[in-house]
Amino acid sequence: MNKISIVIPVLNEEATIVKLIEHLIDNSSSENIAEIMVVDGGSTDKTIEIVSSFVTSSEFSIKSRFSVTTRTDIKVLHSKKGRAKQMNTGAEVATGNILYFLHADAFPPKDFDQLILNEVAKENLAGCFRMQFDSNHWWLRLASWFTQFSWRPCRGGDQSQFITKHLFEFIGGYDEDYIIYEDNILINELYKRKQFVVINKKIKTSARLYKKVGVWKLQYHFLRIYIKRWFGASADEIYTYYKKHIAT
Repeated sequence: MNKISIVIPVLNEEATIVKLIEHLIDNSSSENIAEIMVVDGGSTDKTIEIVSSFVTSSEFSIKSRFSVTTRTDIKVLHSKKGRAKQMNTGAEVATGNILYFLHADAFPPKDFDQLILNEVAKENLAGCFRMQFDSNHWWLRLASWFTQFSWRPCRGGDQSQFITKHLFEFIGGYDEDYIIYEDNILINELYKRKQFVVINKKIKTSARLYKKVGVWKLQYHFLRIYIKRWFGASADEIYTYYKKHIAT
């Protein structure tokens, strides 16, 4: 039976992590989930304290909209900082044969687990959901609309990523040389193999970085990064550009 291991890399996500875990439990079946792994990269806030408070004697209890649910599949892992490193750490110990990589501020659609299993059953071994930003800005709404199509430039880690563990290991996992853009590097490998599908259901993603940096400024710099990588920029060159123009 196929089972999904959810891998959530975190760094100072105390504001969202509880809401996300509640959302995952309310919108999936425990029968389909092998585990939910929160992989910390060295948080200095209360992220891990909050998650750990739910895990007592290997039991996770939460009051959902319907009932009190006890879960024994919530795990806290520690890793070196960097989403690629953190996601590889989760993948290495995952017991499920399907990996689902999810950002801490992205909330997948109802029955996301069954939607993923349906695609794998059809031999679509990797893919993502279409995206919806939690913003009414017209450009972000338009950008979200384009994510329903299979065009490579419309892809990104915010849409989440499912992939069979076998295919993930065959590719070699996430390239840890990339501090940013690691999702896109993996996606590039999947597109090369013509092994990618977009599920036509929306994952709701935070626009917090756009709000912080500015919609047009951030979009411009993301486009520059995409073009730089297209022309062969190294992982260090991309990260240097990101630190100079985006990171604060």
